[in-house]
Amino acid sequence: MIGTALAAALGSNPLTSAMNIALLDRQAPAKVDQRLSSVPENRVSTIAPATIRILQQAGSWPHVQPPNSAAFSNMQVWDSAGTGHVEYHADLLGADILGHVVENSVLIRALTQKLPASVTSLQPASVEAIHLPGFSSTEQQGGSQLATVSLEDGRHIRTRLLVAADGARSRMRSLAKLRTVQWMYNQKGLVATVRTAEPHATAWQRFLPTGPLALLPVRHGYSNIVWSTSPAHAAELEASSPAGFVAAVNEALQTAPTQPSSGLASMQSFLQPGKSMTVPPLVSELAGDAPRSFPLALCHAGRYVRPRFALIGDAAHAVHPLAGQGVNLGFGDVHCLAQALAAASESGTDIGSLAFLEELYERPRQQANVTMMGGLDMLKRLFTPQQGMLASFRNFGLDAVNASPMMKKQIMSYAMG
Repeated sequence: MIGTALAAALGSNPLTSAMNIALLDRQAPAKVDQRLSSVPENRVSTIAPATIRILQQAGSWPHVQPPNSAAFSNMQVWDSAGTGHVEYHADLLGADILGHVVENSVLIRALTQKLPASVTSLQPASVEAIHLPGFSSTEQQGGSQLATVSLEDGRHIRTRLLVAADGARSRMRSLAKLRTVQWMYNQKGLVATVRTAEPHATAWQRFLPTGPLALLPVRHGYSNIVWSTSPAHAAELEASSPAGFVAAVNEALQTAPTQPSSGLASMQSFLQPGKSMTVPPLVSELAGDAPRSFPLALCHAGRYVRPRFALIGDAAHAVHPLAGQGVNLGFGDVHCLAQALAAASESGTDIGSLAFLEELYERPRQQANVTMMGGLDMLKRLFTPQQGMLASFRNFGLDAVNASPMMKKQIMSYAMG
């Protein structure tokens, strides 16, 4: 998805639309004329307004906007270990929406439809090896050393810039010998499509003892479940009957707090007198494909670039899905690198130059990504304890944020880009 987004972004800019681009993928290309399934697919992304602007610039937004996606204008976050909660509303910022929820396949088809004629699609194709210039000034001198990609079918491609967007377990990153910092969360993210008793335009997220559970609106009145939980519990949910799965989701979203209010309860009541959280709609039916899960981890590359090579998207950084920011970070990479390549085209700068890639791409994106990744990891760890003073203070903190329009504005503005 992110590699296709970069190609589409380059094609939409007059400064880069004539660049010769080869798009490689092990999978066959998306069928752009394929009709949407009657029931939304399990794998979705939450896209922020900043990402929507990138899609608009690429010309892909008309193929993503409702009814092909669902907008949400409200969000509620609450804790199962207390009564603390935060409600976010778009109108606090004078906005109509906080974001959209869209199937990944819809995004891929929309981006593929806007690929420029200068793109050569090599799909399916598998990379056997790559050769990159070294870091020394001698090896980079004059830009004569190009990157070479060797495919398993014997073809070779020489390029001024090789961009890897092959996911969190990036083989290209390994072949380029770029190291990562990573750790597993000992959790799995389980996804499913469900129907609710009534349609809604709210992104709901409850923090449970095993991890957060999100209920998100998707197209045609359906909802999507993203449940971060233990591997054993994920396997149990995958093996359960449709009725059993629905019951488990409703129990997780509807049950009363597991911990009675602490001594901070009076302070919480002072912060939000008479206010209680909104109850999410009941899930009525499991729809479409069976629930499936995937392991969760944090992964960050120490370097995003080397001469004639750049990482974007999950190949550079993978995050916990608790705030739905992973794909937005990837589109942020796309925008930054596309803008950098446009500037290089205008000035005649070598697009594979290490100094150029460091200054205009790696440095700004690492700063933005590390800030978001650190915040998400902190949130994940903050919501893990279910007892004791930390859980009590966490609940108080949620209510404190909810009582402060200024804090909520700052949080929403940052998340929306």
